[in-house]
Amino acid sequence: MHLTLHAVRLLGFADTPAIAERFDLPPGPTEDALHDAAARGWTTCSSFAGTAGWSLTENGRGENERLLSAELALAGRADDVREVYEEFLPLNALLQQACTDWQLRPSATDPLAANDHSDPAWDAGVLHELKAIDQALAPIAARLTGILNRFHGYDSRFSTALERATAGETDWVDRSDVDSCHRVWFELHEDLIATLGLKR
Repeated sequence: MHLTLHAVRLLGFADTPAIAERFDLPPGPTEDALHDAAARGWTTCSSFAGTAGWSLTENGRGENERLLSAELALAGRADDVREVYEEFLPLNALLQQACTDWQLRPSATDPLAANDHSDPAWDAGVLHELKAIDQALAPIAARLTGILNRFHGYDSRFSTALERATAGETDWVDRSDVDSCHRVWFELHEDLIATLGLKR
């Protein structure tokens, strides 16, 4: 139940296969856990625009945070996770600026002009920033994984997204419907604040 609820928390809204895949859980038991959670008032299944999926209720978020707190207490490494989070925050500001620069390229007449990706030097500058963030993320992810194994994979996912963006697939910087740099980073941020019981 713990990882199922946490997967829903991290994904926000997702179908059963995606929830199971997030932590490599078996689909059948994951489906059962989701329905059990729904019966307890922790999850809800809804659909819109032809897409159906699961999300957490407020009670579900509370239960998720209770389970995460118990997990962290058992590990006895809360101070270490807080220390890593403090190191994460400056990188978070850099990531947000890089994504803004990827979306906008100010012109002489419009400071909020959309980036149409016609200026290779501008895009190369953003990708350079993302590469620096990628390098800084690796040791952070390694430290987190050493504390709680469920943090495994954030660095490799970010690197994969960046490789695709560098190869010319511009969606892989900031789109939310692919496992982009921004999506991976947003998920890691959510994971950290959920683990520590913080608010954005």
